[in-house]
Amino acid sequence: MKSPKRLQSLIEEGLIDTVVRQLMSGKEAMVYVVRCGDETRCAKVYKEATERSFRQAVDYTENRKVKNTRQARAMAKGTKFGRQASEAAWQSAEVDALYRLAAAGVRVPKPHNFCDGVLLMELVTDAHGDAAPRLNDVAFTPEQARAHHATLLTEVVRMLCAGVVHGDLSEFNILLAEDGPVIIDLPQAVDAAGNNHASRMLLRDVANLRGFFGQFAPELLQTDHGSEIWDLYQRGVLHPDTVLTGIFKRRIGPVDVGNVLREIDDARAEEAARRVRMQTAR
Repeated sequence: MKSPKRLQSLIEEGLIDTVVRQLMSGKEAMVYVVRCGDETRCAKVYKEATERSFRQAVDYTENRKVKNTRQARAMAKGTKFGRQASEAAWQSAEVDALYRLAAAGVRVPKPHNFCDGVLLMELVTDAHGDAAPRLNDVAFTPEQARAHHATLLTEVVRMLCAGVVHGDLSEFNILLAEDGPVIIDLPQAVDAAGNNHASRMLLRDVANLRGFFGQFAPELLQTDHGSEIWDLYQRGVLHPDTVLTGIFKRRIGPVDVGNVLREIDDARAEEAARRVRMQTAR
């Protein structure tokens, strides 16, 4: 196929030899299958902020830091330079998260390079060597659903132990590789210790997994792994090999009505976004 304009600089630098085909178009990026020497990889080309349906919500960017103080001031003021710096920080967040999580043994695509707003990384494949499908495109037996659910809970725990919460985890950004699920799409990943919304996002991520796999194994709908995981993390006793039960007893105390209403609003917004993703996937 004709090489997209955004990939030309990588071709000229010798990072990409040829562009094979477009793999997908998501809410924040276009993904292409490319050849790099003897390897087939994928190139994720980030869309401009004005073209994305996924916005850099304050909840996600809270506490993200840049080393350059001039950039930080410009980002805070919202100047043109600041918006450009914010965009660069948004894109590099996924790169940083991928390297960090890969080092922690989390099942994510192996990153290879990041240049001119393009992320080169491993192409996740199925048993036939084709691009792996997303979970939402696959049906499972109850046994398969329980197994994949358990695997992904382990990955969520590993991510949290590495200090990262995905923030937008669902069946739409998990691929089913030959050897099991692989987590993708991390530009909205947040720092577990530094973001005040991390607990809510973690609970939502785990609830999304429960809701999806619960379609195939209804008993999963009765579990509460999210609350259990976050409670163990808060108490400093969560480890990558922690055995989860799915049972959590909430402490009885005063109810924060304002917080409850915020959770309801967040749930409504998430459901609306989920419906948009489902329509796009069709």
